[in-house]
Amino acid sequence: MQNNIQEGSGEDELVKLLLKRQWELNSLLEVTQAINKNTAAPVLLQMLEVILKNYLQVGKLRFLIEKQGGYVCVSKYGGDFEGVPALHKACSLLKKIKSPTALTGYTDAILNSYNYFIPIYHKNRPLAYALIGDFAISGEIMSNDLNFMQTLINVIVVALENKKLFRERLQAERFQREMELAVEVQNMLIPVKIHKDKAVEASAKYLPHQDIGGDYFDFLRLNEDEFLWCIADVSGKGISAALLMANFQASLRAWVTVESDLSAVVKMLNTIVIRNTKGERFITLFLAKYNEKTRKLNYINAGHNPPLLFNGQAVIQLKAGTTMIGVFDDLPFLTPGEVSIEPGSLVFNYTDGLMDYELEQDIRWNEAKLVNYVIENGHLSPNKFNQTLMDHLGRIIKGKRIDDITLLTLRIV
Repeated sequence: MQNNIQEGSGEDELVKLLLKRQWELNSLLEVTQAINKNTAAPVLLQMLEVILKNYLQVGKLRFLIEKQGGYVCVSKYGGDFEGVPALHKACSLLKKIKSPTALTGYTDAILNSYNYFIPIYHKNRPLAYALIGDFAISGEIMSNDLNFMQTLINVIVVALENKKLFRERLQAERFQREMELAVEVQNMLIPVKIHKDKAVEASAKYLPHQDIGGDYFDFLRLNEDEFLWCIADVSGKGISAALLMANFQASLRAWVTVESDLSAVVKMLNTIVIRNTKGERFITLFLAKYNEKTRKLNYINAGHNPPLLFNGQAVIQLKAGTTMIGVFDDLPFLTPGEVSIEPGSLVFNYTDGLMDYELEQDIRWNEAKLVNYVIENGHLSPNKFNQTLMDHLGRIIKGKRIDDITLLTLRIV
């Protein structure tokens, strides 16, 4: 009789274990199906809590996941929350443990308030861990439950990791597309790099430091007797800088065709930049207009590197103007410049990237050196002048370029 009772008890335990196994498989299937349907992370974590709380009778849970070198608690219930720093400090005592472990014998107050520690690793990298409390099951079923918990938590951790990687990939793709769009926008803004007619020969060289830069230049013949050019540096990079540049170009071209006064044009450009950027971006620029009949060059330098005018004898820096635009609602001062141009004069325009080089020891590159270079090479054609200057920087100065560089050189006949 006693044997029959023992055999019946053993069969009951086996049936219970088989039923539990079936339930575990069904639970894993439900979670996996939810993951395949791209169910949101909060819903997956809610499913985990339901399984642990209602089916496995786990009274207390703390589930932490690694994030950017630290940990965040993504799921918790039962008892007063200790806070992530306190939990992580306590669990640092268990950092070498890689399998579910009972917490009996630990004197730490936090660890002593839980029954089991369940770590999740990928190779040797810790991804997450869970603290299980108020869990009173013992024996073979307890061991089975712990293994199931680790499997379930591991599946959810992998799903959350995949979601994070997917988001990062989407962000990287969006950023790449943004950069491609910015490059397309900027390429549309860059005019023909060589212009030559009866009065002027112009050549430009544009070298963005990265895929998209903040430099801008333009050349525009207004009528038979006048032409205009501009060189500018827009603060910032990326699609926002490219869009600001596009708006700046459109505004500039629109205003110079209807307004002959450069001061009025610059004031209007300042208003437009302020309105569009709310003071968060600024632009340095040099804007000049030349009249072939009077041989007068009118210009405004708005906080830009002064272009160098070489008349064959000396170099003049074109400094007159105002401060950068996009900073003040009303420009604090505005002093237009005017110079007479001798036949054959060279006007060299550049952005500040030309002076921003990481130089080797005992090498000097500054405005005085640049002025000497212009004097020594001012007889060259604009295109040859630009190329020779960049060759000089690469061969003699041997510096590392750290910013965008734009060169715009004009020979006025």
